[in-house]
Formats: sequence, C-alpha cells, structure tokens
Amino acid sequence: MGTVDDYLEELLPADRDAIDRVYAVARREAPDAEQGKGYGMPALVYGGKPLLSVMRAKKHIGIYPFSPDAVAAVASALEGHPGVSVDKGTIRFQPEHPIPDDVLDRLVKARLAQIDGS
Repeated sequence: MGTVDDYLEELLPADRDAIDRVYAVARREAPDAEQGKGYGMPALVYGGKPLLSVMRAKKHIGIYPFSPDAVAAVASALEGHPGVSVDKGTIRFQPEHPIPDDVLDRLVKARLAQIDGS
C-alpha cells in the first residue's frame, strides 16, 4: 500500500469522505505529521512514529492510533454512540455514524502526548 492519498483514491466516495475527515482532524492537531506507514498501513507519521491510520475493513472503518492507551483515553466518550465499537487498539465505526470531532481531537492529542513523551 502507498500513501494516505493513494489509499483514499481507491475508496468509494462515502468511505473516502469518512476516512478523509478523520485524517483532516489529525492533521489539524498535528500539522507537522507526514504521510507514511505504520505496521504496513498508510498512516500519518509524527516524529518518526506512526500517529494514526484509518482503514476500510469489510464491515466497518477502523481507526488505529497504534496505542491501546490512546483508545482507552476516549473509550468512555464513545459508549452508546451508534455504530461504534471499541477494542484494545481500535475504534470501529460506520460512515453514517462518524466519530465526533472532539473525540477525535482527544484521541490524536493522547497519541501525540505519547509520542512526544517517548
């Protein structure tokens, strides 16, 4: 797989819009992040470390912040949100039920704090 932009080009419009929105929030919080890879997935990379990847799976869109702690930092804010499930290192959602911007902001900030602290 190539860059984030290459990946977005391959997607259906609804998926592309939903995924691009997550990346837009991440870029707003981390304007110095660059396109790269994390664990073989197209990702934003910050300080040489993977910040966030967002990928379409068969039944959902997954947000992978490469950190169970970052997911845990926002898990309670997603309880009861329709179409969302949270696992140890992943947040899954449907395009018709996007993750709220404030939750995405907190997720990215939590991951940035980890990277900056390491």
